[in-house]
Amino acid sequence: MKTPYIQIEISLPDDLHELFIAELSDYDFDGFEQLKDRLIAWIPENRMNDVTREEIEQLLMRFGSGAHIIAEKREEPRNWNAEWESTIKSMKVGRFLVKPTWEKVPEDEDLITLEIDPKMAFGTGYHETTRLMLRIMPDNISKGDFVIDAGTGTGILAIAAIKLGADRAFGFDIDEWSYENAIENIWLNGVQDKIEIKEGGTEQLKECDQADVIIANINTHILVDIADELLAKLRPRGILLLSGLLTVDEQTILSHPEYRKLSHKKTITEGDWIAMSFRSDA
Repeated sequence: MKTPYIQIEISLPDDLHELFIAELSDYDFDGFEQLKDRLIAWIPENRMNDVTREEIEQLLMRFGSGAHIIAEKREEPRNWNAEWESTIKSMKVGRFLVKPTWEKVPEDEDLITLEIDPKMAFGTGYHETTRLMLRIMPDNISKGDFVIDAGTGTGILAIAAIKLGADRAFGFDIDEWSYENAIENIWLNGVQDKIEIKEGGTEQLKECDQADVIIANINTHILVDIADELLAKLRPRGILLLSGLLTVDEQTILSHPEYRKLSHKKTITEGDWIAMSFRSDA
């Protein structure tokens, strides 16, 4: 049985939405709707408690006196596909065409098609960090690679890796909706024989082989916390791709003791967001 959600309505200026969404990711929020000077956020009911609520209120204080919680209510699980069908459209991102199954678009031989039907999962291609990853991946994925996708969301990046020539991929996500959605999208793209998805966190890496490429589109705090676990699964001369990062986070990553063991290859940007590529010299 799926977990009900708590919906929180927040008063917040439009230009602060993306920054605050990045902060809320630390608290397992995984659904957002941006309205005029308001942000609607969803968190699984079993991950919301008085401590989390107080921390969110304290966080809002840093965003100015006008930032506050307007309302909070409990919601049963919703069919996000049905609700989003009217708004989610196909888009070209670098070498990829990202599209939902319900939209018919002309085939383009120059583009790699990724069919992604999102639920309440991060990584539809409509967020800057996912687009950044899709743009940086083609230069870093080689034929025959084994790829780890940490925090797989909809599974879009693992699917993209296979379509770029990777031999196999392993993804994991702590969110139940993401896990189920990733499985569905893998089948939609016909790559179910090459991708394994697990529900859970970095404990899923214990029995996993070292990877040629590790992809992690999460957020700064988690990337800092799991740095040693990611590097332990990176093969010599392997590639690490990180996103879920704001421009202000770049120095945090570059100065981190674990990430300093790697050679920083490149940083690309879109708006306030970045993606970074590293190579292991070991």
